[in-house]
Amino acid sequence: MDFIAELEWRGMLHQLTPGIQEHLSEGPRRAYIGFDPTAPSLTIGNYVQVMLLLHWMRAGHEAVVLFGGATGRIGDPSFKEQERDLKTYEELDGNLAHQKRQMEGLLQRGADAGAADGLRGGVTVVNNLDFYREMNVLDFLRDVGKTLTVSYMMSKDSVKNRLETGMSFTEFSYQLLQGYDFQKLYAERDVTVQMGGSDQWGNITSGTEFVRRNLEGKAYAVTTPLLTKADGSKFGKSAEGNIWLDPDLTSPYDFYQFWLRADDADLAKYLKYFSLRDKEDILADCAVVEAHLGGEDRYREVTDIRTALAAELTERIHGAEGLNTALRVTHLLWGRGATPEDLRGLDTKAFTALSGNIPTFELPAGLLPLPLLDLLADHSEVTSSKSEARRAVQGNAIAVNKEKVADPDATITAADLLHGRYILVENGKKKRYLFSVTQPA
Repeated sequence: MDFIAELEWRGMLHQLTPGIQEHLSEGPRRAYIGFDPTAPSLTIGNYVQVMLLLHWMRAGHEAVVLFGGATGRIGDPSFKEQERDLKTYEELDGNLAHQKRQMEGLLQRGADAGAADGLRGGVTVVNNLDFYREMNVLDFLRDVGKTLTVSYMMSKDSVKNRLETGMSFTEFSYQLLQGYDFQKLYAERDVTVQMGGSDQWGNITSGTEFVRRNLEGKAYAVTTPLLTKADGSKFGKSAEGNIWLDPDLTSPYDFYQFWLRADDADLAKYLKYFSLRDKEDILADCAVVEAHLGGEDRYREVTDIRTALAAELTERIHGAEGLNTALRVTHLLWGRGATPEDLRGLDTKAFTALSGNIPTFELPAGLLPLPLLDLLADHSEVTSSKSEARRAVQGNAIAVNKEKVADPDATITAADLLHGRYILVENGKKKRYLFSVTQPA
């Protein structure tokens, strides 16, 4: 597999330094991508770079994942409008440990789900705090700070864009640290290529300068475009914030739904960026999407393509169990013919996902047993009054845990709780409510 050619047909190539294609053709190489541990989890935006690593290793090259245990203490100013708030060391260390576990799982599942040729190259994980742990400020200024001139550093967009709003020396020094990272990896691990998003081009090329000036070596850079939606908004953002790759922050159901709700205009791009199916199959699906956008009625086919992509990515990120949960919750909320058995088959994580997508009410356990009409009218917004609740029951509109209730004098007891905690109430075909029973402290 030709790595650069792979990026080109996928639309994932933004910039590269001259000579890299010849460099890669001479034999297996090592490249690295840096990841910032300032967030509690990797996000779907980070997954663009995970895909870059997967393609790199599929092409037979070795990969290094560099976590910024040191640079995370500084904060990358690239395309930030103002100074970052510094995280505590404890928070950064916890984030890094979690992201490391995430990365190992993502790469393994990516390898399992990849093309038949699999991943020929291996991967090593490094923490750049190890480069600086024993370095004092004088060593840094002499060995690192002398490499680049102030005018060179000021020419980078990450600095120029912040001149009016201001930048501390702390953030100004960030590109020195990232440049020195490249030098250390080049010298100690024979890493000759750094990859990243297009917003990192300035920092990455600073690294190639470190290698050239201090080691008299030749290093290379590759960047991907920053992925945006058709409307120009940032990829991976929702009304609530990031689409996280942690099931406790973004449930498998919400992750799955993110792809199902993708705009038709974005679908071909998502297929090329994220699918690991054969090139011919991906391009065939892209052709269907483009024909639909051009005016042909290919709605059903596009829906099937979107659903298949959602399933592929949900399983790769959250595993078969996560996909199964996402499908069960989707069927429960939007499908036809969901049964009480379907509901009882959901695990507690699925109910957590439900609670974020339908009206949810807390109910103290001490209130049970509780007349159904009281539950509907006094302890929720299912109905506005007991008389309305009674009419709804008599009209066969109320279901508790997917079972219709015909008796207005029915009582809700602890035996009705799913997983000892949850009750699902439906009023008609489309209105659903979740009750979460809380135990006394």
